Amino acid sequence: MAKIVLIGAGSTVFTRNLCNDILLTPALQESEIVLMDINAERLNAAYKLVEALIEQRKLKARVQATLDRRKAITGADYVITTFQQGGLDAYQLDIEIPLKYGVGQCVGDTLGPGGVFRALRTIPVLLDICDEMDDYAPDALLLNYVNPMAANCWAVSAGSGRPFVGLCHSVQGTSEMLARWVNVPYEEVNFLCAGINHQAFFLEFRRGKEDLYPALWEAIEKPEIYETEPVRCELMKYFGYFVTESSGHASEYVPYFRKSAEMIEQDLVPRFKSPQDFWFDFGRTGGYLRHCQRTAQTFQQEFQELLEGLRTLSNQRSHEYGSYIIEAIETNHPVKINGNVPNFGLIPNLPHGCTVEVPCLVDASGIQPVSVGDLPPQLAALNRTNINVQELIVEAALSGEVDAVYHAVMLDPLTAAVCTLPQIHAMVREMLEAESQWLPQFQIH
Repeated sequence: MAKIVLIGAGSTVFTRNLCNDILLTPALQESEIVLMDINAERLNAAYKLVEALIEQRKLKARVQATLDRRKAITGADYVITTFQQGGLDAYQLDIEIPLKYGVGQCVGDTLGPGGVFRALRTIPVLLDICDEMDDYAPDALLLNYVNPMAANCWAVSAGSGRPFVGLCHSVQGTSEMLARWVNVPYEEVNFLCAGINHQAFFLEFRRGKEDLYPALWEAIEKPEIYETEPVRCELMKYFGYFVTESSGHASEYVPYFRKSAEMIEQDLVPRFKSPQDFWFDFGRTGGYLRHCQRTAQTFQQEFQELLEGLRTLSNQRSHEYGSYIIEAIETNHPVKINGNVPNFGLIPNLPHGCTVEVPCLVDASGIQPVSVGDLPPQLAALNRTNINVQELIVEAALSGEVDAVYHAVMLDPLTAAVCTLPQIHAMVREMLEAESQWLPQFQIH
């Protein structure tokens, strides 16, 4: 019976979906699920929800909840991290302080000043978890869902050396969208996708031997498609390949799209959406923060509706990779995923040791990444502009060097597009002071 531990289980939406996937997997229906969080109220809600799922489906799985991380990790086979260090309070600072300096972030969890500071808050916690896994669950696999994915995973590799895989759903979601755009059933599609998290590219997109890229080129010329994904369509037009992350996200990783508030509103906000639609705000500065704040406000009501059966969960597994990885390892039935792993020769024209997102085979032997070879040079160059920032984040997080924080933000493509060096220095200083309670590794004078 596998022991599966969720650190940050108070993230109820993610916990319910991942646990739902686990409990829908026959090979995992006798698992021991341990939920851990620092928020007792949200942890209790997650526990009641998973317990109800087990009882409603009459399964042999067991669920426990604890505020004690070491207790949760002890004897684990799989440790899944989903926490947000600093919560919405820190996240709000990540968005609002840079905005004062003209840096308008839509999400701010991967790159930009927000991504840098989220990583600096998160990496020490991830490394503490790795130390505890060394002591209490030495054979466990770490499945990390916490952003910024690439920087966090690079720090885990460099700072602990533990086996891990970083997981995201952008490859699955984008490939499904592209299949719809070219009117091909998803089960008939095959693709090769590689790069870095949130900036991986579909190097091949096929049905059998048929290249579907000509159909994609036709699709992105349709106004009803272009208007929903303006950034990704523009990147494909000028770089030649389609990128994995949504336009709101993708616009933050390059210097071309978020140069002013007017440009953001006119060029990036998805059309054909109503204000009630989640995607209506996705593109606007702070759009995802507002979504998270609304979700937090409706959390209790949604939780109660789920317990009372007024809101139901799917009887089909989602496309999240977590349950499929655990199933493949437990049963030795192979599955292919796109995972975030160290670049040890997998993409030679990206830096050695950085985190890359590549196809991986998973079976009882664990995560086995595929060697992709060189990316097209323009894609590798674009990736490297992001990797430069990630490298300095890891340097800052592991060394405690404050200068490396400044350098990371100076090299950020979006920040450099709108700020002078003195402005960047002032912004970073303000963020360091405002978020000091979550950054004990830095001596700020």
